[in-house]
Amino acid sequence: MKSTQQGFTLVEIAIVLVIIGLLLGGVLKGQELINSAKAKSLVNDFRTISTAIYAYQDRFRFMPGDDPSAGQHVGGSNASSPDTEARGNGRIGGSWNSTTATDESFLVWQHLRMANLLTGTTSTSDTTNYFPRNADNGRIGITGAAPITPATGSATSNPSASLPMTGAFFICSDGISARLARQVDSTMDDGATNTGNVRAMSQTDGAGAATGTAVEITPALEAEGRLYTVCVAF
Repeated sequence: MKSTQQGFTLVEIAIVLVIIGLLLGGVLKGQELINSAKAKSLVNDFRTISTAIYAYQDRFRFMPGDDPSAGQHVGGSNASSPDTEARGNGRIGGSWNSTTATDESFLVWQHLRMANLLTGTTSTSDTTNYFPRNADNGRIGITGAAPITPATGSATSNPSASLPMTGAFFICSDGISARLARQVDSTMDDGATNTGNVRAMSQTDGAGAATGTAVEITPALEAEGRLYTVCVAF
């Protein structure tokens, strides 16, 4: 007896390939939607927090954290450090990622929350929930001194990259991928992560450093999987 073997027809193979293509397209589109949502969330963090700071300053005539009468104004703690910063001088002292409970930059969140301008715990001892987090679970912080400085030699290739960040305060958010960092910069600034009011610095130890140099994130860097800290000047 002759045995016959029956394979797939060209039509069946074409249908399978179409289905696979649709599935891959759906996955890629879904990932793109997730990235877009994260970028919008990051931008919203910067804008919401800056609005809250301006509202506090408008109401009490002091910056949150730097307010020498925080106890009277909102029932919060008065900062006693860093020693190099005087209370009420109009600048939020301390690094954006400070863990010192008496620093002005640490107490910013308590003052804003007690003023009902932001939500979250006001207990400075609850470090698990006290620090706000971004869409990628990175930490968000505020400081009065520019945390990102121009990279050495940047003036030669790009004169504008040699200019320092300037502003009344700076909001930083760490643990951000290269792609999201570029999206945030394109939405809020000039699209270059080493110039303007939005800049990025590299992370090497799993968390953002207090200070660093500006990095120009190119499309090629997106494939390397590095994380960055993005800071915005206001």
